Formats: sequence, C-alpha cells, structure tokens
Amino acid sequence: MNRLQLKRVLTLRTVVATSAGLTLASSTFVAAVQVAGFLAGDAAWLAIFTSGLLCFGAAACFSELNARYPSAAGIRLYFARAFGERVALVVSLLYMAVVLGVVGAESYVLAQSLTFAVPFVPPLAWIMIVYVLVTGLNIRGIKIAGNFQDLITYGMMVALVALGLAALAQRGFALQAPLATGGPASFINAVAVGIFLFVGFEWAAPLAEEVVHTRLVSRGMLLAVGLLSLVYAVFTVAMTVVVPREELLSSPVPHMLFARHALGPAGVWAMVGLSLAASATTFNAGLISVSRFIYASARECVLPPVFSRVSMRFFTPWVAVLTVFVIGVSASVGVLLTGCYLTIVNLAAAMESLVYVLAALAVVALRRKEPAACGYTVRGGLFVPALTAAVFLGLLGAVVLVNPAVGLYLLAGLALTWLYVRHVVPALKEKYRRERRSRRRQSSPRPGALP
Repeated sequence: MNRLQLKRVLTLRTVVATSAGLTLASSTFVAAVQVAGFLAGDAAWLAIFTSGLLCFGAAACFSELNARYPSAAGIRLYFARAFGERVALVVSLLYMAVVLGVVGAESYVLAQSLTFAVPFVPPLAWIMIVYVLVTGLNIRGIKIAGNFQDLITYGMMVALVALGLAALAQRGFALQAPLATGGPASFINAVAVGIFLFVGFEWAAPLAEEVVHTRLVSRGMLLAVGLLSLVYAVFTVAMTVVVPREELLSSPVPHMLFARHALGPAGVWAMVGLSLAASATTFNAGLISVSRFIYASARECVLPPVFSRVSMRFFTPWVAVLTVFVIGVSASVGVLLTGCYLTIVNLAAAMESLVYVLAALAVVALRRKEPAACGYTVRGGLFVPALTAAVFLGLLGAVVLVNPAVGLYLLAGLALTWLYVRHVVPALKEKYRRERRSRRRQSSPRPGALP
C-alpha cells in the first residue's frame, strides 16, 4: 500500500470555500424554489434561515467530532468510535453515493440551464468540459484545486447577493407577507427541503489531514453555513418577488427565468456564467472531499487498496480522484437520461437528516465513552446535540411522508451497503492481512543468512 502522506497546505479560506462550494450548486436553486412553494407569502427567507440555524447546530456537532478525530476518514471514523464499525461503514458509504448522486442532479440542472441559452451545444459536452478541468486541477495538487475553489466560490456568493439585491431594488424591496408561512405543516416541509441547500457542508472534514491546523475545519464549516444562509435567503426571495411562483415551480431552471425577467438577455448570459461557476464549485469540492474519503477508506481496507495510491509528484490521491470523475460522469449521464433530479434532491435531504441525527448522537455517545476534553466542545452541555438529533429526526420523517418513494430508496440503499459491508469488506481486510504477512516473510532474514 502506498505510504506517501498528503500535504498540509490548506488555510481557513479554502476550508470555507470547500464546505460552501459543494452545496452552492445550480440544483440548489431548484430546491430553493421548492422551499418557497410550500409557503403562503414571501417567507422563504424565514425557512432558509431556520434550516441554516439547524445546520449550524449540526455543524457544531461535526466540529466537536473533527476535533476528537481529525482524519480524512471523516464520518466513517466518528461513527465507528460511537456506534461500531459496521454501522459507520453502512452509513458513510451510502452517504458518499448520495453525494455523488447530487453531482448527477447538478449536471442535469446545468445542462438544462445551458440548453436554455445555447440550445445547439450538446449538454453533455458542457458537463465533460467542467469535469475534465476540475479533475486535472485536483490531480495537479490540492493547493491548485483549493485556489480555484476559493476564486469561484467567493465570486459566486458575491454575484448572487448582488444580483438578488439589484432585482429587489427594482421592485422597491416590496415583499408580500414576508412572515406568512401558511401554517406549521407547510413551514416544517419547507424547512425539511431547505436542508438540501446545505447538503454536504460537513464534507470539509476529510480535509483534516491537509489543513495547516485541524481546528480550521471546525471554523470553516460554521462560517460556511452562515454565509450560505445569507446568500440563499437573498437570492430565493428575489426570485419569488420577480417571477410568479407557479412559473418557477414548473421549470427545472428557475434561476434562468429569474435572470431573464430581471435583466433581459444580458441576465440570461450572466446566469449562464454563474451556472457554470456553480457547477464547477460543486464538481471541484466533490472531487476534493469525496476523493479524500475514498483514499482514507482504501487506506484502512474498507475499499480496495488501489484507491489509496498517492502521486509521488503531486502528493494527491490520483486513483481516488479519477474514480470520482468516472462515477460522477456516470451519474450525470444517468440523470440526464432519466430526469429524476427532484428525487435525488429529496433523497439527499433525507440522507443528510439521517447523518445529522447520527452525528449529534455520536457527540453524546463519545462524551460518555471518552470524557477527556478535545480541541472544540459544543457549548451548553447536551442541549445542542439532543436538540439537533430530535429536530433532524423529525425533518427526516417529514421528507419521507411527503415523498414515500424516497423512504423506499433510502431503505434499499442501506440494504445494499449493508450487504457490501457484511460480505465484501471482511474479504478485503483478510486479503490485505495475507499480503502483509507475505511481505513480512519475504523481508525477514533467512535462517543461516549473513547479517
């Protein structure tokens, strides 16, 4: 197995950009409109800030877990220490698959956005251009990929807020019933779908072995959730003020409709650029984070050891990066052919809620198992972890009740990953043990040999 280590070069700026970049995607505009669709007035901002506040609690739990175990293995290590290896593997492997599915949904929305403006270019061509670009950057080095992530993510945030404020200024910042939610049930459903807007922020945790200090991961996740809440709230309210809500809900590219209504043809082309940037941040952050998770899992024989290979020239897990590239392209083609992007949006929201419940419970379990203090502890005793677990369990139930098929897909995914963990992982570990014993025998001195 390759023994080269990853390089510690990343700063807080890149951690925030990676945490926010995986969620800041074209597909989140669709989810944002779905949030607004549940509510009676222009109260989307309220649901989004509520979702962000709940995710802030989850981010605090992940920050404590990362402070205890700063590793590229991320949630797999946290959950293994709290609940056992098998539970950790089942949940983390399925979550990785769902995140890669989100990349497929992102590809679909990107393709629809570009077809909206440039119908003569095949959608898959745009997707391949972005994928090849970010894959090349990731293989060349984490610092290069991180700088690219910084530039695109922060540029996107500033542009979206500026565009939203400009559109609201044209309407005199006149909102219709900004506090009208339409009742508790509508608000709960809106908040549950709003969780998707933050899906994947905790995938900054696998960068723990490449940051200059491990506590930067904790700070980065918390800052990312706060910034995303502001960006999504401003832009979503602007979309629903400028464009009739029914028109937005019926379109796979509501942000393109908004741009055309707000700024005309120039707005469409500006949004094309923003859509490409949004997809680039998602693809790049996904490659950075998920490839590190695959690398760490292979290093510990949860996946075939070949995925743990590190480039001797660039110190990057190049096999894992190429694997994410292949899976991401396959997922993109699948979603393009089926058009099931909304199903993936809801599945991601459900899986995210499940992971956050387990993260909160892991904090409680590890405080009892390992009471020694760590670099970061969620304040307020057990209040925040307990509240986070209860709230996200309720939101998981809300998503499944509204979309029963999502519950079936989630159960099927858990069953498949359990079979993999039950039968394949032990075989991989046994194979590695045999190879390690064989290497030791070959390296040990033969009887009678000269010293």
